[in-house]
Amino acid sequence: MSHNSFGHLFRFTTWGESHGPAIGCVVDGCPPRIPLTEADIQTFLDQRRPGTSRFVTQRNEPDAVKILSGVFEGQTTGTPISLLIENTDQRSRDYSEIKDRYRPGHADLTYDAKYGIRDYRGGGRSSARETANRVAAGAIARKVLGDGIEIRGAVVSIGDQKIDASNWDWDTVPQNPFWCPDAEAAKDWESYLDSVRKDGNSVGAIIHVEATGVPAGWGAPVYGKLDSDLAMGLMSINAAKGVEIGAGFEAARWSGTQNADEIRMKDGAPDFLSNHSGGILGGISNGDTVTARLAIKPTSSMLTKVKSIDAKGQEIDVRTKGRHDPCVGIRAVPVAEAMMAVTLADHMLRHRGQMGS
Repeated sequence: MSHNSFGHLFRFTTWGESHGPAIGCVVDGCPPRIPLTEADIQTFLDQRRPGTSRFVTQRNEPDAVKILSGVFEGQTTGTPISLLIENTDQRSRDYSEIKDRYRPGHADLTYDAKYGIRDYRGGGRSSARETANRVAAGAIARKVLGDGIEIRGAVVSIGDQKIDASNWDWDTVPQNPFWCPDAEAAKDWESYLDSVRKDGNSVGAIIHVEATGVPAGWGAPVYGKLDSDLAMGLMSINAAKGVEIGAGFEAARWSGTQNADEIRMKDGAPDFLSNHSGGILGGISNGDTVTARLAIKPTSSMLTKVKSIDAKGQEIDVRTKGRHDPCVGIRAVPVAEAMMAVTLADHMLRHRGQMGS
């Protein structure tokens, strides 16, 4: 098993490397007769693509998607949807110096240990370039879910810089290059990341992602939990090192009365007075907003020299030339949204398969 696929009924498989001729994915299980065009997918790819500001890698990829199969006369046919994204701005020579060197924090050493061979050009398969495929699959998942479910994400901290939650404004998110919901924090982050980049260093980030409009009942007890599948999907994102659902680790410091999401009735339906559970109870959605947070580590490829070893076991200092994100978490927001979308689409179809429409 190569483990390049995600999902059960809504399932996608990604392929390709950072500096290969192209990347792509195959989405299987999409119901027929859903309107779908390349423009529907491109909208989300444009949000993730590199080179959009000075705070992300300057690799200039248009990330133009091509639909090769599974769509006829503007509608899905129910057959596998194959998507292609060509790589057009590779600079493999930037990585020639690390051909036999292991970057600390990167997957160089582990790929060599597992396969006995690795594509050192930009990290090959371990590169965040792979996440463009996820965003494309997520765009299709959103079409499956329909307009009633809204998925959105934001960066709530970079390095040691946090937002003021009282300033949260979703309308602010698209107005700055950080996906930041706090306009004041976004101003401070500009000089902060400029300093990080100038120092040849990098920082991590925490991403908040949520879905509103998810009905109660999706997910299954024990081994088909919605929150466990969501955590797996988010944790599979490059550079992810932690996932929280709802209050997450904070709930471990609370009492039961503090953590309880008390319930009343409103307009004939349950109304939760808080949402510490992240919209999921017993692995099943409760009708409230599904929320999660994702911790992204600092970019492992840096201009600053760090101690490491080479393939022969010799101790060396290594630095990585090329174009890298000072904070890869910024471009991970559309990826986190995509993994939320594909997880929900899969559970929607699984729920329909077990319980009927």
